[in-house]
Amino acid sequence: MSFVSIEFMVFTAVCAAGYYMIPKKYQWVWLLVFSYVYYLAAGPSYLFFILFATTVTYLGGLWVEAGARWAVPAVLLADFGMLAFIKYTNFILGNINGLFGTNIREMKLLLPLGISFYTFQATGYLLDVHWKRCKAERNPFRFALFLAFFPQIMQGPIGRYSRLADQLYAEREFDMARIERGLYRIVWGFFKKIVIADNAVLYVDAIFDNYNTMPGYGIMGILLYGAQLYADFSGGIDIVIGIAEMLGITLDENFTQPFFATSITDFWHRWHITLGTWMKDYLFYPVTLSRWMGKFGKWCRTKFGKNIGRALPICLANIIVFLVVGIWHGPAWHNIFYGLYNGVIIGISGLLAKNYRDWKKKFGIEKDSRPFYCFQVIRTFILVNISWYLDRAGSTHQALIMLRDSITKFRIGVDMIDASSTWAGSAYAPLIAALFGCLVVLIHSILRERKIDTRSLLMKKPIVIRCLVLFLLLMSLVVIGNKPLSQGGFIYANF
Repeated sequence: MSFVSIEFMVFTAVCAAGYYMIPKKYQWVWLLVFSYVYYLAAGPSYLFFILFATTVTYLGGLWVEAGARWAVPAVLLADFGMLAFIKYTNFILGNINGLFGTNIREMKLLLPLGISFYTFQATGYLLDVHWKRCKAERNPFRFALFLAFFPQIMQGPIGRYSRLADQLYAEREFDMARIERGLYRIVWGFFKKIVIADNAVLYVDAIFDNYNTMPGYGIMGILLYGAQLYADFSGGIDIVIGIAEMLGITLDENFTQPFFATSITDFWHRWHITLGTWMKDYLFYPVTLSRWMGKFGKWCRTKFGKNIGRALPICLANIIVFLVVGIWHGPAWHNIFYGLYNGVIIGISGLLAKNYRDWKKKFGIEKDSRPFYCFQVIRTFILVNISWYLDRAGSTHQALIMLRDSITKFRIGVDMIDASSTWAGSAYAPLIAALFGCLVVLIHSILRERKIDTRSLLMKKPIVIRCLVLFLLLMSLVVIGNKPLSQGGFIYANF
């Protein structure tokens, strides 16, 4: 049941209406029922996987709190083992065949809806219980709701038990202002998805699918892919957060104007924030504070001096973290290299941090220099777009070929798509619509970067103005949106 469908809108409306009509003490039960109905609609065969993760992690939390030392590694192995088996078995078999000339047949494996997201959420909860950041949940059905809450299960954001649990189980009164705020956020998400992402993808798919026969369109393709990816993912998150807000639940933000980032590190503080904070809390810190990393740091300080010796372990930890991020993105070498690319840049930046400060001082660059800020934003934008060749391409070879042809055979145009196949019968119309949407999002992002809460401002306007804004957004979906509201999946839906 895609978010961008009439069925999902009716499903959400019924859920929200019933949520405020039933006795308050049963509201969380209502959410649990609807969450499992939503998950069953994706495929009954997927039910085993989320029930397995729920049961194992719920029991693991109780065992950990009771002092069972074996429970943490056992449950982590079970949860991540299930994820790894489903997502990476065929990748491993393919590499074995390539290395040793064998002919092991690939397995036909299901990829359950949202398995990466609820696995990370489950293991984060277990480690929080282990580190005594929260108490283990005693009620198995309440814990089931924490993992299966239907808006966020498909593509996040990755929730923390300490911030989410009490909200899920609280009793709430109907609040029209809250419903209205949530509705604005949902429609804004639809605008990003339908007007930008679903128009841009026409060109992105054509450029990447025909990179050999129509070379040179790489820069155009990668810029549109960046627009598609951001609009698709952040638009989906807007819908998720808006639905949760209508139910009185505040989810963590996942994006904060990432294209205003001044470094790759800053970009990952703004892009897919809940994944980044999960990696920081549950991988980066444990790695940097581990005994073996302490020994490595001591050796580095002995060999390379205090400054580099202190930076090298952090550099290595960042590379390990982004190696995992790459693996998380998909079972392919180009995904792994995508993660390593980011990790190496962040690692090198850490190693050269003192040099950067010295160079800025030498050239008289002030901390709040506007030209230098613009340079940093443009530099980061270029580095991010280079990484997306690896993210979007079907292989590392394709990414490198397209990157080369982007420079040596550069061209732009709309020759790659069939005009008759577009919603307007024109090869230019979807591109113009996507660019218009990007301009609207850019203006909104500038306001947000200046700490202006656009929804709060809108909520203070007369009802006529609020309805007009909502009407214009809805009309844009109909007039310049690529797909009717019965199609259009999300890129991260099967992670």
